[in-house]
Amino acid sequence: MTTTSETVDAVARVYAQSLLELAEAAGGDEKIVETSAELMTIMEIIRSDESTAEFLRSPIIEKEKRATAIRRIFEGRVSDLILRFILVLNGKGRLGEFGAMATAYDQLVNERLGRVEVDVYTVEGQLEADQLAVLGDKVKSRFGQEPVFHQYADASLIGGLVLRVGDQLIDGSVRGQLRRMREELLAGGSAKIRAGADDFLSE
Repeated sequence: MTTTSETVDAVARVYAQSLLELAEAAGGDEKIVETSAELMTIMEIIRSDESTAEFLRSPIIEKEKRATAIRRIFEGRVSDLILRFILVLNGKGRLGEFGAMATAYDQLVNERLGRVEVDVYTVEGQLEADQLAVLGDKVKSRFGQEPVFHQYADASLIGGLVLRVGDQLIDGSVRGQLRRMREELLAGGSAKIRAGADDFLSE
């Protein structure tokens, strides 16, 4: 059975694919990457401003009035391609799915360019350039794709780092090492207790 989220994701990918093809026709890979950056910038604005998000997705606002406002807000600030894309979404009542489409577009770009999104969690939230370069070489060697890093701070890690690559989690943090040590100690202790009981019963 197909869920609503799966349907939305499928629709988002169709729109994203159409946008990618238009970007390719307009300027090849350079235009494709430029379009991705524009989408992500707009997404940041939407995430940080609830009033903008509500304006885009509200079914109460008439499409014609919203189209006029969209032109006033974005014309001259984004490429004609992105402006036309937003207006098409508005006309079809799909602006509420803009975020899903931006994500789908980003995934398509990564697939096309042989890149992989990598979330990096450290205590400080920022690795030095040389550390990131070494990490990039290791990720590329393991996954065969060029990494695109997104860095986040997580003080609970104590030290080290955690990587999320797709659905894979690679835990090299001090917190993770302590947890594994605890699990090993508990497992080893249980085994010794069982062994002691067996020895006692056999006497």
